[in-house]
Amino acid sequence: MSGILYVVGTPIGNLGDLSPRAVETLEKVDFIAAEDTRVTLKLLNHFDIKKEMISYFEHNKRERGEIIVSRIMQGENCAIVTDAGMPAISDPGEDLVFLCHENGIKVEAVPGPTAFATALAISGMNTGRFTFEGFLSISKKSRRERLESLENEERTMIFYEAPHKLLATLEDFYKTFGNRNIALVREITKIHEEVIKTTISQAIEKYTAEKPKGEFVVIIEGAKKSDEEITFEQAVEKAKRLVESGLSVNAAAKEISAITPFKKSDIYKKLL
Repeated sequence: MSGILYVVGTPIGNLGDLSPRAVETLEKVDFIAAEDTRVTLKLLNHFDIKKEMISYFEHNKRERGEIIVSRIMQGENCAIVTDAGMPAISDPGEDLVFLCHENGIKVEAVPGPTAFATALAISGMNTGRFTFEGFLSISKKSRRERLESLENEERTMIFYEAPHKLLATLEDFYKTFGNRNIALVREITKIHEEVIKTTISQAIEKYTAEKPKGEFVVIIEGAKKSDEEITFEQAVEKAKRLVESGLSVNAAAKEISAITPFKKSDIYKKLL
């Protein structure tokens, strides 16, 4: 009889957030699949848990996934953990969960903190409907295409970003979305937890002047629903943002002309 894969949520900053059930699960499983065994070892040591660990991360997930599944199918129980939060959310654990389902292995949740939901809850932004977008690609082309696909998204949008890439990402947001309201949530559950409610342009100004610190969840308001048709000035402004993002004047005028009532030649002249 095969064992079980337990998907165990771990603290996103404060070790006091590890649930009693999570502690019990980590104590009773045969082994733990960890994103970074050094990070998980600190957690285990804090709760005086001694357990075999196997590293499982983005660059070894294919090979290690097969080993883990094989052991579970032979009757061992495994807990998968990430460095912080719920495994399989913007995390290679997604692949292991998929593999277990493919092989008829039972997958059981031991829920814990999740950064995007926690950040949204304390952000003061609209929580009725939202879309979680995770990390943006480092490829300029796919990054631009992804953001353009979200330009008219009316739901609140949630992104993850590292401090060293935050400013460039905010600038990309401005080019695509204009100057919308945002909340930047950092260091959740840690000593320096902070919610900064501002606009995209003010955030760019702030982090041009000071170096961002800590991991960020960036929450952006969705596009406003409007019954009014777009004005010529608004169409030109959209085209300007495309030019700023790297498109030629001709290509930007053509693209905006295709989605507005205005002629390409008129937009082109105005851009020049």
